[in-house]
Amino acid sequence: MTTFPVLASTLSEKELGLFITEKYQLNENFICKLFRTGLNHTYFISDNETKFVIRVYCYKWRTKKEIEQELELLILLKNNSLSVSHPIVDKNGNFIQEINAPEGIRYVVLFSYAKGEKIRFMSNETCYSIGSLMAKIHNITENKKINRVNYDFEMFLNSSYNYLKTFFTEDLDEMKFLKEIGSKIPKRIKECSFLENQNGIVHLDIWYDNLSVNNENEITIFDFDNCGNGLLILDVGYFCKQLFFIESDKNEYEVKAKSFLNGYQKIRHLSENEIKLIPEAGASIFLFYLGVQAQRFDWSNIFLTENYLKMFVGRIRNWLEYYETKN
Repeated sequence: MTTFPVLASTLSEKELGLFITEKYQLNENFICKLFRTGLNHTYFISDNETKFVIRVYCYKWRTKKEIEQELELLILLKNNSLSVSHPIVDKNGNFIQEINAPEGIRYVVLFSYAKGEKIRFMSNETCYSIGSLMAKIHNITENKKINRVNYDFEMFLNSSYNYLKTFFTEDLDEMKFLKEIGSKIPKRIKECSFLENQNGIVHLDIWYDNLSVNNENEITIFDFDNCGNGLLILDVGYFCKQLFFIESDKNEYEVKAKSFLNGYQKIRHLSENEIKLIPEAGASIFLFYLGVQAQRFDWSNIFLTENYLKMFVGRIRNWLEYYETKN
């Protein structure tokens, strides 16, 4: 019987563990466990003393060149003594493995494990430390470019809207709102002048789910899968927007956001114009990720519904209205 083609597969924990153990010359006590699936699949492999993270990139999600650029960035940051999860080299000096999965070639990378825990409700000190680490990363990546996506507001707003049009009618109030801010935000960006050093390589997904906290102020950032080129304020705006929805008490949000920005500006200056663009930066990235969910319908179809659109767009609306009222 001919094997039926598949869109996506989930690799066997056991077989992947044996594969990684052999490639990286790990001892036989290492056990591999699936952590979660998603845009990419994440596994943990560990023995009683050491733990690593295995990322299995989904088929055709990233090219090998894009992955190489991501890993070169991580090595650069690690070599500058910054606390990021970094790739591990195998016994032959390679960082990227290839596995012939049912759907086609999938790339695999072994990463260092970020010690600590994910903390949703962070202290002021933790927010300060996250800001400091983000600024240190930006000091290394400013004015640099990698051979990956160039993040601009055309991509964030218009491309995402076009992906969503394949699922939702444009007559929906939420779609009308997205189209409206798709024209307003770029105009707002053009009103602000930027110095050249305010561009660089951005992470684009720094929030509590992509960092580990150890002893309250020891931060390790991971998951650079969406790294690319763009305005550095994008990372700042995205973290603030995530913090905004974690903290239902907006007075508490203001205190923690101030701690985060103080930590950042202790290391790296933010201009007045950059700070003014935090609302637009955060909203744009949220719309971008809504577009990603539409683009990758194969993993998001459980929740990509009209009700989900209302909830997600409601968050974008609340965020922008909060800053309009505040200003």
